[in-house]
Amino acid sequence: MDIRQLRYFLAIAKEGQITRAAKKLNIEQPPLSRQLKQIEEELGVILFDRQGKGMTLTEAGAVLQVKAEAILQQMDETVTEIKELDLGIHGTLKIGSVFSCVSLLPEKIAYFREHYPQVTFKILEGDHVVLGDYLANRSIDLVVTRLPFESNYDSSNYGILRLPSDPFVMIVPTNQKWRPSNSDVHLKDLASMPLIALKSDKTVQLNEKVVNECRRLGFEPNIVCECSSVSITIALVIAGIGVTVLPKSVLSAFSVADIDLFELPDITVQSDVGIIWMKNRYLTKKARQFIELFKAKNEDEK
Repeated sequence: MDIRQLRYFLAIAKEGQITRAAKKLNIEQPPLSRQLKQIEEELGVILFDRQGKGMTLTEAGAVLQVKAEAILQQMDETVTEIKELDLGIHGTLKIGSVFSCVSLLPEKIAYFREHYPQVTFKILEGDHVVLGDYLANRSIDLVVTRLPFESNYDSSNYGILRLPSDPFVMIVPTNQKWRPSNSDVHLKDLASMPLIALKSDKTVQLNEKVVNECRRLGFEPNIVCECSSVSITIALVIAGIGVTVLPKSVLSAFSVADIDLFELPDITVQSDVGIIWMKNRYLTKKARQFIELFKAKNEDEK
């Protein structure tokens, strides 16, 4: 059994039918059927249950599918690694980011484009769950995100570079009678104001930090709305629905004409930030070099 046959097998498994798989592979159906028969005869097992024109994996087929995907991925990564020895840093660097960390990217991308002009970028935005899926299926190379990374995958799968923490600030609309009356604002002042919380069904820890700080100060925040989107949260603040408490760097992506920002001297936690990648996979040279930019800045700030 060779690499070509493994690709044939995976195409059949994906399409669930010889005819569709042959069309996808741009080969005739009879040769593909013969290749599948050869694999089954070599292994001495049946890999598919035939049900009319459809085909589903047997238990043995499901095991081979997992192993074949891993083998082909390792082969592809080996080819990429060998090519990079001669070609240097080139190609497309695919980065995922939560919206609240987007402000960390422009400076680094500008530097990278200046020093490695053969590299182009693809940026995908989403929450932790979406970005975790993108990493798992190799749609992106790395993620710039808030920590902890609340994906559907075990955290032991990830390599992590921790970046400087980000302080929380209170963001309030202008011209509201219930807004703070002076510049000396504390988190405890939130007790008398409506709060718009940034959270989704699965990404909750950023909001929990704020709520736990409120409880430490002896009050339960008056949450009038929960949003999974930073943009919607800020839009609701601008509309005068309430205030929000977010990491300070988030504001760099917005015009602040209709909102005010207040430091919070009585809050004892900060928002942790980091870069995430799959540590047990080959990381391209361009991805490693991009991470090095953040490492260098960390060292300069120590």
